Amino acid sequence: MGNTASVKTEASDSVEQPATTAPAPETKPKKICCACPDTKKLRDDCIVQHGEDACGKFIEAHLQCLRAEGFNV
Repeated sequence: MGNTASVKTEASDSVEQPATTAPAPETKPKKICCACPDTKKLRDDCIVQHGEDACGKFIEAHLQCLRAEGFNV
């Protein structure tokens, strides 16, 4: 019987350990200026080179990214 008890203890130890796949904490940037750096750079570069009127697709892409990050723009 002594061997049976130790086997149960080993089996129960492996079952009791929680999986380490818990969801990560929310990673949304707290400031809108820090969100979507890739689309922000493309938008800013276009505006500097061509003016705001010529960069509608980059502006809209950045706004969509910000909305996807949870900002209300």
